[in-house]
Amino acid sequence: MEMETDLVRENILRIRENVRNAAVRCGRDPEDVAIMAVTKTVAPELVNIAVDCGITLLGENRVQEFQAKRESYRPQAQVHFIGHLQTNKVKYLVGEVEMIHSVDRMSLANEIERCAEKRGIVQDILLEVNIGGEESKSGVCPDALPQLLAQAAALPHVHICGLMTIPPPTQSSRHLEAMQKLFADCKASPVPNTEMRILSMGMSGDYEAAIACGSNLVRIGSALFGARK
Repeated sequence: MEMETDLVRENILRIRENVRNAAVRCGRDPEDVAIMAVTKTVAPELVNIAVDCGITLLGENRVQEFQAKRESYRPQAQVHFIGHLQTNKVKYLVGEVEMIHSVDRMSLANEIERCAEKRGIVQDILLEVNIGGEESKSGVCPDALPQLLAQAAALPHVHICGLMTIPPPTQSSRHLEAMQKLFADCKASPVPNTEMRILSMGMSGDYEAAIACGSNLVRIGSALFGARK
């Protein structure tokens, strides 16, 4: 565990430096880019090392894993749910996580609304966009985003805070640029009751390129914790 702990600390230093350099290269303030630790299959003890080093934003992919690990996290940790979400699992997340990143259809938004209303809260969400049109991935297609955005914005217990995407591994730059334009278009034509402040894109293999294309939240897993077990 001591070797793993040292490795995580070293990785955090390198990632922060890479984020800083990527932001400076494109004239951005490095402080405007949030680093999320993606915790899928990672032991809570290692996750807490990242939290102790200031990476307090955590991304969970699986509902059951989140439930098993949540009590072990440091109190200052802010947990977001970033994985594909089935409607029958929504009740375990609403009010329990800071934000849900993977909202890609109205049936899911409606269930979040129902659960949030029941708890008397407003749940922050991101809309997930399938920018590469991949059949294997979740996300609303770019052409259908305006309709989903308008319909979800009408839900009183749901607060849309921005967009999320996982671009294809090939021709990633082209898709990152397309997502940057889509995000800019949404900001230029604001929908009432939404707040386009987060563009969540970029993972271990492409986070520097994503920052160059305007991402302000990068989701880092293997580059931080090592290869997934």
